[in-house]
Amino acid sequence: MNLLKALATVSGMTLLSRILGFVRDFVIARAFGAGIATDAFFVAFRLPNLLRRLFAEGAFSQAFVPILSEYKNRRNPEDARALVDRVATLLGVAVAVVALLGIIFSPAVIWISAPGFAATPDRFALTVELTRITFPYIFFMALVALAGGILNSWSHFSVPAFTPVLLNLAFIVMALFAAPYFDPPVLALAWAVFLGGLLQLAFQIPALRRIGMLPRFRFDASDPGVRRVLKLMGPATLGVSVAQISLLINTIFASFLPSGSVSWLYYADRLMEFPSGMLGVALGTILLPSLSRLHAEKKTEEFSSLLDWGLRLAMLLTLPAVVGIAVLAVPLVSTLFLHGAFTIADVLHTRDALVAYAVGLTGIILVKILAPAFYSRQDIKTPVKIAIITLIATQAMNLAFIGSLRHAGLALSIGLAASLNAFLLYRGLRAKGIFNPAPGWTGFSWRLLVALLVMASVLWFAAGSQEHWLHQRGWLRPVQLTGVIVLGAAAYFATLFALGFRIRDFRRRG
Repeated sequence: MNLLKALATVSGMTLLSRILGFVRDFVIARAFGAGIATDAFFVAFRLPNLLRRLFAEGAFSQAFVPILSEYKNRRNPEDARALVDRVATLLGVAVAVVALLGIIFSPAVIWISAPGFAATPDRFALTVELTRITFPYIFFMALVALAGGILNSWSHFSVPAFTPVLLNLAFIVMALFAAPYFDPPVLALAWAVFLGGLLQLAFQIPALRRIGMLPRFRFDASDPGVRRVLKLMGPATLGVSVAQISLLINTIFASFLPSGSVSWLYYADRLMEFPSGMLGVALGTILLPSLSRLHAEKKTEEFSSLLDWGLRLAMLLTLPAVVGIAVLAVPLVSTLFLHGAFTIADVLHTRDALVAYAVGLTGIILVKILAPAFYSRQDIKTPVKIAIITLIATQAMNLAFIGSLRHAGLALSIGLAASLNAFLLYRGLRAKGIFNPAPGWTGFSWRLLVALLVMASVLWFAAGSQEHWLHQRGWLRPVQLTGVIVLGAAAYFATLFALGFRIRDFRRRG
């Protein structure tokens, strides 16, 4: 399997999803702005979305895929099929119970996750109603994550990568056409979550059937493979998903800040998900099955070499995204969201959060590459220790920054903590002798730095003043922003080419 081609496939599908995600956010921002209704929805959606990332896509995938790869490579097909059936059955039952409890106890959930809302009864009641509609999303997405893990293990990356597109389509259709039929209109967004989860699950079923791995009901919690998955899931929940836990705690802090703070953080986070999804998630997706296979086959040198390849590619593509976001924060936010009910003040507040998040973008992406190196080896202890340290550091920084930086301080704590997480994971891999950097990092680094400086200069002069973007006519913004981004990317890659970088140097089979 050509890993660079697989990365291009996953990143391409993720790009489509992210573009539609921005269309979705544009539609939501134009229709609802940033206020009580959107704050209520984002809080209601954040918890089931957090559980999706935490258990379904985060801990579950990291625990399940290495063991499934071991069964696939070392055992007969019937053993792998039995593992899939039993894990799917247990997962389905467990998340169905979680979803039901979430619906029943929604008032308590909101009181805990956004206690500041309790001071406004109408806002609290609306958030509870939205939460009850969105909570079944965790059931659908847990099974979608299971299907994606199976398909990725069989090197079928395109279907799982395309699946998130369906949620964005559900949002766009419901916000544009269904909102007027709901009272209040924001209920349409909650039903879009429900519909999007259902569509994503249905879309994966034919692909599973084609490879003969569509799960059947077979309950056996005592199965050794199932028990190993469960044993890894608990620590993996904390080890992989510290950033998501921090986001939930940030919601608690933000609920006490001025109205709109939750929404500003949400829109900034959505912009950050663009590079982190295209690069971090995509690289983690293709690396985990290959790293798991190499560990199962005891190919330690190839394991280290593959990880080195992933880190270089991540740095090559992530650092220009960091520079671009920092320089083009106002052009990006104003182009995407400065419409309808979304004001200039909202743009500037969202800009503050976005720049703060960008400080840790490299760390956020590197965590998605370094953590799978541990879980592919079924190492639990090291990531858990690092996760605990990172979580404590995040909350200490929240307390230190929120007084002066307000919502931007919460974003900054997430970014800095992600960088700390990545550094500690890297140090752990080096200390255990799992990863040994290949020669050439010094030359790679200085050439990368030169290209970044050239790109930053081009973007700075091409973008112009902040006031220009805030008062530019709507249809001219995307045209000009596209031109500035293309110019900056051209400058970056032309400089790399002049310094000796070639695409063939990054081709790799896994």
